[in-house]
Amino acid sequence: MGEEIKSMLEQGKTVLGIELGSTRIKAVLTDNDHNPIASGAHEWENRLENGIWTYSLEDVWNGLQDCYADLAADVEKKYGVKLEKIGAIGLSAMMHGYMAFDKDGELLVPFRTWRNTMTEEAATALTKLFSYPIPQRWSIAHLYQAILNMESHVSHISYLTTLAGYVHWKLTGKKVLGVGDASGMFPIDTETGDFNARMMGQFDELLDGKYFWKLKEILPTVLMAGEEAGNLTEEGAALLDPSGRLKAGIPLCPPEGDAGTGMAATNSVAKRTGNVSAGTSVFAMVVLEKELSKVYDIIDLVTTPSGDLVAMVHCNNCTSDLNAWVNLFEECLSLFDTHPDRNALYGKLYELALTGDKDCGGLLAYNYFAGEPVTGFSEGRPLFVRLPDAKFSLANFMRVHLLTSLGALKTGMDILLKEEHIRIDSMLGHGGLYKTPLVGQRITAAAMNSPVSVMETAGEGGAWGIAVLASYLLKKEEGESLEQYLNAKVFAGAKGHTEQPDADDVAGFEAFIRQYKAGFPIEKAAVESFRAETR
Repeated sequence: MGEEIKSMLEQGKTVLGIELGSTRIKAVLTDNDHNPIASGAHEWENRLENGIWTYSLEDVWNGLQDCYADLAADVEKKYGVKLEKIGAIGLSAMMHGYMAFDKDGELLVPFRTWRNTMTEEAATALTKLFSYPIPQRWSIAHLYQAILNMESHVSHISYLTTLAGYVHWKLTGKKVLGVGDASGMFPIDTETGDFNARMMGQFDELLDGKYFWKLKEILPTVLMAGEEAGNLTEEGAALLDPSGRLKAGIPLCPPEGDAGTGMAATNSVAKRTGNVSAGTSVFAMVVLEKELSKVYDIIDLVTTPSGDLVAMVHCNNCTSDLNAWVNLFEECLSLFDTHPDRNALYGKLYELALTGDKDCGGLLAYNYFAGEPVTGFSEGRPLFVRLPDAKFSLANFMRVHLLTSLGALKTGMDILLKEEHIRIDSMLGHGGLYKTPLVGQRITAAAMNSPVSVMETAGEGGAWGIAVLASYLLKKEEGESLEQYLNAKVFAGAKGHTEQPDADDVAGFEAFIRQYKAGFPIEKAAVESFRAETR
């Protein structure tokens, strides 16, 4: 097998996927059968500068170069080959946000990421104008908020794109974007597979000729999965691999957002399928059979990489507070000179949570490190509270932090499941919450009262998902849809495990969520009363 892979590497028949996530940039190299054969990674963190969550362009390129170098080193270590040729490349990144460039390609203001919740005025106005949900993190909300704030840079905008679109542009020279990522910039017309022309006209009328540009002129060209999206230029190759080994000319698939790669990585592009990605943030997506009956501010409408309509509930907070408590327990154990393996520690604590009271014994927690628009909070305060007679045990403590990590998500999903009565045939879980077998699945199944599966490949995440989309570009047959390609060539015979919802778990989560909603005034008081300047 090693010699076979070595031959693939030398002949340039592998496929590379790179995803810029919120805490890690990851690269995965795959073989002819979509199996990962090497990987690389780079850890990074967003920073809060002048009230804006951002990453600098230096962060982006240093991170990409370090990640690629780590991958190339892994290839050489495993197979004795210096990586020079690749069959195709796919790039993906965090969706949404705001990257505005002038005519010379210079970034006009620091990158504003999806995490910023400062566009409420714009998002509300555009939702009303379009009769279509425009979340705060969408690029168009950031653009209109900058206009409302009379920011001077707006008149100089020549190009507006996402992080994935930016990196792809610099590597290929092409100002394009996959339809899934594009659907987080501006609404997509699923009939045309392009930005909604009616709404673009409404936006231009709203501006009434104030700027020299029309909206369509500054947005990327929208592409479907499998369409050609350019080739790696000499300059792009040098940007990605400063060593000079990587050869130019490699085809790239349309750049996608992390939502689209999550769908590809979990085979969730068909109607009535869905997936949950649970890590630093959490989102659930379901591919719809038809449009929703009305506009919901907390339900996003995006698309699959092939352009089908998807309902998405996106929450800013998931496992950060949970991780902080596990770190505290690890610190406690270190006082006794005990240093358990971190995965084992997570496993023991998560498994213990399954033995707790189904409703968490009266304990209540909020995991809001950042604001949570789904539940109406522009700021967050991680919070744990209990009544004196609550059942305060470690099992209940861990269970409440697992349930609250999905509390905001359940609030949104209940609209889809209980009010819109959408049907889900399969829901796939991926991300850090599902690393411990069964536990995250059981909690998610209880939250949604739906079966939840985790596949062996799900651990590879979005970098593998965009590699699959790049493989589709390279290997698809005439007329073969993405759904057909995934079913026949990627996931045929794939192994996984499905957890059915347990009736007692479901009832317990419902009891918890009633207390969760009733306790919002507590979280609101914490936001209003506990600020940095009061410490």
